[in-house]
Formats: sequence, structure tokens, C-alpha cells
Amino acid sequence: MPGTSVIDDIELIIEDIRGGGGKPPSRRDDGDGGGDGGNTGGGKPEPRRSSPKKYSTAIALAMLSILMFFMVLTAAFVALRINNLHTWLAIRLPWILWVNTAVLLASSATLELARRKLQVNSVRGFKQMWALTTILGMIFLSGQVIAWRHLAAEGVYMTSRLSSSFFYVFTALHAAHLFGGICALLYVGLRNFEAAHVSRWVAAEVTSYYWHFMDGLWLFLLALLYFGQ
Repeated sequence: MPGTSVIDDIELIIEDIRGGGGKPPSRRDDGDGGGDGGNTGGGKPEPRRSSPKKYSTAIALAMLSILMFFMVLTAAFVALRINNLHTWLAIRLPWILWVNTAVLLASSATLELARRKLQVNSVRGFKQMWALTTILGMIFLSGQVIAWRHLAAEGVYMTSRLSSSFFYVFTALHAAHLFGGICALLYVGLRNFEAAHVSRWVAAEVTSYYWHFMDGLWLFLLALLYFGQ
């Protein structure tokens, strides 16, 4: 529109006066690098960016609801454990769980490295470390399946005893929520953010909150299962 073009020209003049003739700041914030020539000549306009705060609030509420859900399960576990002190039959935790824990901790480290790459506008480095984080998450889930099969091979099933029931419930529910995190990692890694309503930086930031939360939740569950046996 002609009016919009005039307003843009006025803004550029004001910025030029304030900056002493320097070039106007880029409006791109997704780390993809390079400008778009100011969208002159009838080019496609940039999308309106959504507020990062609403995404942070949404993921915070989601994590809070997940935490409350697992706290209810934890309370049930502790209550049944106390009420069945003499009849409680413990299970030996599969050794693969410790390997899985190391893999999940490594994924948090690679995720932070990916975010640092994005801070210096290295999109290629970001995507490499982000992909590695995603692969480590998939390895963790595969390790959980191995743990379940290990217990099944020993004749320990979900309905075998109370301890095994909680083990399968805790690990399966955590794996389901972690799979949601993997889907988010894939979205951020494969999404074209040039036409998105959220920047790559905001998407990576919000996803990292959830991933680190799932990491901490697993450490809590593993400690609960280990010391609660």
C-alpha cells in the first residue's frame, strides 16, 4: 500500500538521523542470516511475529500439569510402599537404565551447545547439534524398550507385583512425554522459520525448557525407583 511505503520511508529516515547515517537494523530475528532487501518491489511481506511470552507461559503450564500428575503417582507409590513393608517384592533395575540416563544427560548438553551456536548466528552448527540431541533422545527411548524387554525376559511384567507395576507406569509415561519432546525437536530442526509466526530462537528456547524438564523428571523417577525398592 502507498501509505505503508511512506510510513516505512519515514521510519528509515528517523533511524538514519538517530544512528548518524548507519544502515537500519535488520528485522529478521530467526538466525537464518541474510536480509530480504526490505521487501521492496511488491515482495512477500514478513510474517507478524507472535509474542515469546505466550509460548513460555504455555510450556510452563504444561510442565506444571505434568509435574502435578507425576507427584500424584509418587504419593501413591510412597503410600503403598509404606503400607506393604512386609509384602513388598522389589525388582532389580535393568543396567541399561544407567546408560539411558547418561544418554539423556548428554542430550541436554548438546541442546545447550545448539543454542549457543544459534546465539552466534551459526545456523548450520545449530542444526547439527540439534539433530544430535534428537538422535540421543531416540536412543534413550530405544534403551527404555530394552529395559522393558529385559524385565519381561525375567518374567517380571506389569501385573507381577506392585513394584513392577509402578516401574512400568513411571517409565512408560515418562517415555510418552519425552516422545512429545522429540516431536518438538524435529519441528524446530526441520521448520522453515522464514514464514513462521515464531522465530527460531524462541522455538529453540521454549523446547529447551521442556527437554531439560523431562531430563530432571527422569532423574527424580530413577532415584525414586532405586531407593524405593
